[in-house]
Amino acid sequence: MSLIALVLLLAAIALVVATEWPRLAERGGFAGKTMPRRGGKSMRRKGHLRVVRDEPDDDFARSVERDLAALPTIDERDRKNS
Repeated sequence: MSLIALVLLLAAIALVVATEWPRLAERGGFAGKTMPRRGGKSMRRKGHLRVVRDEPDDDFARSVERDLAALPTIDERDRKNS
């Protein structure tokens, strides 16, 4: 095995370990205090938040409709000619 192939193999292994580290750390039990747990403190902090329903912004809706109307379209007969 050449030196370049060995270096590429080690780099690929290091990349896989680096991307999968949070999952491996969680399963291995060595997650430590730096890794946030799902559903823990963040859920308690966000528990007091609520969704505020506002009246829809008519200007925004009109601008979206105007932008959609200005988009170019492809008709069926143009598609058949291509």
